Amino acid sequence: MTRSISPLTRRELLRRGAVLGLSQPVLSGLGGLGLSLAAMGPAAAANTGGYKAMVCLFLMGGNDAYNTVLATDTASWTAYNAAREGGLEGIALAAPGSPAGTGSLHSRLGGVLPISPLNAQGRTLALHPVLGGVRDLFASQRLAIVSNVGPLVGPTTKAAFVAGTAARPPKLFSHNDQQSVWQSFSGEGATRGWGGQMADRILSANGRSMFTSVSLSGNAVWLSGQSARPYQMTADGAIHLGGTDGRVYGSATVRQKMMALMTSTRDNSILQREHAAVSARSMEAEAVLSAALPGAGAGPWGTGGLAPGQPDPLLMYRDPETGAMTANPVAQQLQAVARMVAARSTMGMARQVFFVGIGGWDTHDTQQSRHARLLAQLNHALRYFDATTQAMGVDDFVTTFTASDFGRTFAGNGDGCDHGWGGHHFVMGGAVRGGDVYGKLPVYGTADGSGGFTSDDQLRGGALLPSTSVEAYAATLGRWFGLTDSELLAVLPGLSRWNVSQRNLGFLTA
Repeated sequence: MTRSISPLTRRELLRRGAVLGLSQPVLSGLGGLGLSLAAMGPAAAANTGGYKAMVCLFLMGGNDAYNTVLATDTASWTAYNAAREGGLEGIALAAPGSPAGTGSLHSRLGGVLPISPLNAQGRTLALHPVLGGVRDLFASQRLAIVSNVGPLVGPTTKAAFVAGTAARPPKLFSHNDQQSVWQSFSGEGATRGWGGQMADRILSANGRSMFTSVSLSGNAVWLSGQSARPYQMTADGAIHLGGTDGRVYGSATVRQKMMALMTSTRDNSILQREHAAVSARSMEAEAVLSAALPGAGAGPWGTGGLAPGQPDPLLMYRDPETGAMTANPVAQQLQAVARMVAARSTMGMARQVFFVGIGGWDTHDTQQSRHARLLAQLNHALRYFDATTQAMGVDDFVTTFTASDFGRTFAGNGDGCDHGWGGHHFVMGGAVRGGDVYGKLPVYGTADGSGGFTSDDQLRGGALLPSTSVEAYAATLGRWFGLTDSELLAVLPGLSRWNVSQRNLGFLTA
């Protein structure tokens, strides 16, 4: 089938297609959609020695940092127990060295797991009892902790915040807005994120620019740049039109007709042109990715020889409450990232940014079981991904970091805790200067009788006033990714409000 394209439509498609990474055969001659790899030409070879990937692992809902990384020196532990209802009740975890007991889940899990940072800042620290894998990664210096990170408009003190004279991020404590602020420095409705804008700077280095920004967890503004556009895929691979057998309703002809309709226009309206361009991009991407992506059991990221439908034991974690082995959605997403990284040379990729997400962290209630289960998934997924990237020989080139809407309050609310601000985060990979804590550890205070806490690091309810800005966190990652200081200031304009000494947290090698 041959379809005529008006000169304006053709120019518009070519212009937009070049931005999106569409090949000229697909745009110029949509007969048969030009989807064979031969028609598209060989992918540009990537310099694998220069390959780098950032993986953002977003904990959607607001992770309780106080029960993730804990200060356990006497003063801190006393304040922690007082705020979290003491002993083994409420949401307080068991003290270091406590044996596994009976009763509540926290009692059954035993004590928090001590860690020994290279620079403990005069404190003793521990992790949630289910984070044994994270503890081991930290001890082997493959994982770092970045303390008390959060969105800040500029340097802020508690006194200025309480007095109302300090500038605040938009709609502080709102889930949707703070997810967007973390990813883009603007509230809900933002169209560009700092991951995508970093990708803009390296887009031309990639043979298939459409695979520069990749989401395994739906739409994420973090991946969007001026030119970089997120490509969404599932943990199983490319999203198909119809079945993986190339048919719709059992017919290859029906699929071809649908593809032709989706990439054609009846008139010159911008909406129809945009729809046709996006459809063509999606179909080309599916063809390229399906051909290039190695199988789920073809490498160290999976267990080969499994029967169809049989769960991969590498992607299963143990539920801390039931003891059952269950599929881990985070590990499944990270397996797809590993497969994409394995296909980097075939697709001509030099730099990539990935977004992986896990929901459920809004633990206002039933926190003991919910938070333990989520942290167990995170623990297993990080350990799995680190082992996989090491086995692939790419761990020096892949850096994984966590982010979340916000932390949570120090004070418990009965069986959970409420929205906070700052929180602690993990950064993992072969290039990470692990085994240490970066940024200032917060001081735990006591309740002041008016809803606040006596520490200068804690606001109402004990929410942490961030001491490390998201800009500094992002700049440290971006510098490793290859951006210059001037490029970082363009992507992170708020960075200029911080002293030069505060713009590189130091948790990554050059």
